[in-house]
Amino acid sequence: MVASIEPGEDIRLLGGALYLTHLRNTGAAFSFAEGFTVVFSLVALAVAVVIVRTARRLFSTAWAVALGLVLGGALGNLVDRIFRDPGFLRGGVVDFLSVFGPDGRVWPVFNVADSAIVCGGILGAVLALRGIEFDGSRSTDQAATDAA
Repeated sequence: MVASIEPGEDIRLLGGALYLTHLRNTGAAFSFAEGFTVVFSLVALAVAVVIVRTARRLFSTAWAVALGLVLGGALGNLVDRIFRDPGFLRGGVVDFLSVFGPDGRVWPVFNVADSAIVCGGILGAVLALRGIEFDGSRSTDQAATDAA
């Protein structure tokens, strides 16, 4: 992406349903709180540590997928924040996917790591709502609700 498309350049794909747009995001999702890049970097690092420590207790394939998606997305964005300009823990994440319009006119520009975090978060929320524990068992409250 960085080597192929200049910042601000748009490449139309899928009849305009998807555009490749090269942008840098120093904030959180939807460029929220720009200027807090160091904080987001440290949060991503903390999330990665917690997920790796939790992995030893995982016996649920669904939870492993959910946390793997979040971990992969967090690490992907963290790598950009560590190694991209302007410097260590302050770099801008490369966002490049824009749906239904160029430059985020319809929906904010995002990247694959962002998508992984969102999908993992949604899957984790569904698993938690269904009462599925990290070990694959169902919580006693949810099992009683399902039996009723």
